[in-house]
Amino acid sequence: MDLKEELKNLQSEIIQCKKCPRLVTYLSEVTDHKPKRYRDWTYWSKPLPSFGDPKARVLIVGLAPAANGGNRTGRMFTGDRSGEWLFGALHRFGLANHPNSTRRDDDFKLNDCYITATIRCAPPKNKPLPEEIENCRPYLSKELDLLKNIKIIVPLGLIAFKQTLKSLKLKGYAIPPLAFGHGKFFSLRTPNSQLRTISLITTYHPSQQNTLTGKLTRPMFDRIFRMVHSELS
Repeated sequence: MDLKEELKNLQSEIIQCKKCPRLVTYLSEVTDHKPKRYRDWTYWSKPLPSFGDPKARVLIVGLAPAANGGNRTGRMFTGDRSGEWLFGALHRFGLANHPNSTRRDDDFKLNDCYITATIRCAPPKNKPLPEEIENCRPYLSKELDLLKNIKIIVPLGLIAFKQTLKSLKLKGYAIPPLAFGHGKFFSLRTPNSQLRTISLITTYHPSQQNTLTGKLTRPMFDRIFRMVHSELS
């Protein structure tokens, strides 16, 4: 089985997942109480698959789908303000063919980049429970196995940072005490050097909570992908 087929099978498994009853119930509630501006939409309301270039060297790890963003459109970061920031930055640095995407059936594509998330279902108040994160961990773990060209991981925000480190530690990477902060760079290796070296570049999440308050500005966000571009060169 080739890589594309393996990734496709994994995403099919993710879409059918119902491990977390609280999240299954919440997705149904979101569908039943759509805001007026989206009342004509048929919501996806299932776990979201990852997407991107199977040969990617860059892995973006988000937190969770937005209830009326990815959960509505069926593709991560598609159709919400965080996605506008992320896709815009990826486009400016040659990692996406368009600066934004609003539907999963448009021609938006990632180049040398793959997008995944800590959990695949929109959680109430955007706060997943620890057991929900653990239920989703095997999917990220399997992606780390399949995406053999990954050199750089960009976790979006503190939770994605912590969970990325935990997933890498479970795979045998040596993880020293690391403090989260915007624009930090870490090089992670295994003690016996049997696994590839992974570079971790940290950033605040491009949520409106951060972008509207000025905690994260476009120059700050661009700096992250300038670092990514430099590492790939």
